[in-house]
Amino acid sequence: METIQPILKFASKQTNFGYGLLALITACGEQIFSSVAFKCPCNELNFIYGLVFLLVPALALLLLGIMLSNNTWKLTTGLCHRNPKLCKWRNLKSMGVTVIQISVYALVAPSTWIAVALLRGSYYECAMTGANSTRYRKNVCRGVNSEAECITKLQMFPCKSAGNESEEVLLTLRAHSQILGWLVIASILISSMLGFFVARCFSPISYLQLKFWNNYVEEEDQLMDDYSSAHAKKLAERNMKIFFKIQDPTETPTPPSPRCPPANIFTPSTEDWKKITFVNKSSPKDQIYSTLHRYVEKTREEKGSDKMPLLGTNDKPPGVDGGTVPT
Repeated sequence: METIQPILKFASKQTNFGYGLLALITACGEQIFSSVAFKCPCNELNFIYGLVFLLVPALALLLLGIMLSNNTWKLTTGLCHRNPKLCKWRNLKSMGVTVIQISVYALVAPSTWIAVALLRGSYYECAMTGANSTRYRKNVCRGVNSEAECITKLQMFPCKSAGNESEEVLLTLRAHSQILGWLVIASILISSMLGFFVARCFSPISYLQLKFWNNYVEEEDQLMDDYSSAHAKKLAERNMKIFFKIQDPTETPTPPSPRCPPANIFTPSTEDWKKITFVNKSSPKDQIYSTLHRYVEKTREEKGSDKMPLLGTNDKPPGVDGGTVPT
């Protein structure tokens, strides 16, 4: 697991690469799953069995994609306790954009599953030979005395060859399945291209500023992990020392230093955490690149501070070249 974590981390930062990698993994998984688990029963269960293998894994992948998205939990955590201010247009707009982002990410795997499954044709063949349709019975029912016998014969087609009429029906079904598969792929590519083009066309900022924005978000996420981890470690270490009577609760290291912070470690309040955890309220047009950035600028304005550069000479991640936990 530790070996593939850097790969997954890199993929998550590269949107196009990450989506491509996710689609490739899904396609390989479908191939393995269909060869190991799928076996058409060739009876009255054909239709249900084929649809279950085609749609249920796609639904499971959709739900898994929603669950694995950080934006999902940013949007839903504490939602039941939030105030009516959420109904303001600005907040609803931010929430709508977040829902779209979650949906785009979550739809990659299920759409890939359905497209690959349709191109293979096995699930579709199994399902359609069990459907109550007269479309394929014209060829099958010739020389058959009863309709029940005709249906049974059609249901057996995916399991064994029944002559030329079997090959003809199966080839027709596979052709239909593959056409649907290519239509799914084409619709995904066209909608992705149009969505990307519209988003870029109506962007209020230039390409280079947009690139800077993406870089800033990546760096902020990385630094948030670093600072949070270091701060949590210091707080846990202090509490453990106090619990095991290694340190007096009122004791303050003398002299205090960046490498030896005082016992009273400051942690942001619950309200502060809520303000920076809510869905993104960035506005690059106004030089605001994230919710945290907006929170910092608003706090500085309230205190009457002048704006400072994004990066100062002493701003280093905790634990790196003497960097300390922010207090």
